[in-house]
Amino acid sequence: MITLFGKPEKSESFLERLKSSVAKTRTELSARVEQLLTGDRPVDPALLAQLEAALLSADIGVSTTKEVLASLRRQVTEQKLAGSAALMLELKNELVRILAAAPVPQNGDSAAAAAPRVIFVVGVNGTGKTTTIGKLANRLRAEGRSVMLCAADTFRAAAIEQLEVWAKRSGVELIKQKAGSDPAAVVFDGLTAARAKNVDAVIVDTAGRLHTKSNLMAELEKMKRTAAKLVSGAPHDVLLVMDATTGQNGLTQAREFTGHVGVTGIVLTKLDGTAKGGIVIAISRELGLPIRFVGTGEQMDDLVPFDAQTYVNSLFD
Repeated sequence: MITLFGKPEKSESFLERLKSSVAKTRTELSARVEQLLTGDRPVDPALLAQLEAALLSADIGVSTTKEVLASLRRQVTEQKLAGSAALMLELKNELVRILAAAPVPQNGDSAAAAAPRVIFVVGVNGTGKTTTIGKLANRLRAEGRSVMLCAADTFRAAAIEQLEVWAKRSGVELIKQKAGSDPAAVVFDGLTAARAKNVDAVIVDTAGRLHTKSNLMAELEKMKRTAAKLVSGAPHDVLLVMDATTGQNGLTQAREFTGHVGVTGIVLTKLDGTAKGGIVIAISRELGLPIRFVGTGEQMDDLVPFDAQTYVNSLFD
């Protein structure tokens, strides 16, 4: 498992919290699947059709479900799945394969990479973006990194105030300007200060809404250009914060950000608030992006690294 600086995650408690965060999804999905696959029922077209319906109900998505079922039907035809127990095992394998298919980018992970590491956090308002930034800052601090926050969501005054609260809670410095300032100018100030102070990581909060979608994407692209001029390879990470409770609707928003600002990974919030956690699989497969972290609550340390095998096991165990 890879953190933002390439260190392996060692604590078992993180995996346990990931399991607890998908409890609602596990209850809904596993109950339906286990009912279908109880005993050693022979695998036939009727069973596969019922399994397809169960996966769709968990918000795994039409295209993802079709891909999984096509693989399972092919193996049935090749007589590789003799019974429901084998079908369950292969279903898990297919879901893990999809989730692990999108590699985590290694941009800036090497020891020789330019400092500071620049992390842009993007997403629409209301997804938990500011809270995620605070948790991420706390996580990096726990790894022994020096961190600076950059309040570049200048179009919403409350965003600056909220980030100030999280900066104090995390014990990190905040670079800000007055509301309505040029976001790229805030990025310039933040990275200039971070370089002067030899800060390890700068986390940049970005606008989640402007008057039009095109204005928002243009501002994000301008901020990226500014960062690249000051720090080689910046931004090294562009994390898209998504609310799991929005389900399939969140994919449309995600595609916009991915197309304009080069998203490198997803942070999924409020997974513990939805019974349709299959959206995790749909996001990874349809956007071709790795899930990097999952928000599991409101506390400072409630941001856990995502692990595909653990997640899939949690869905059915």
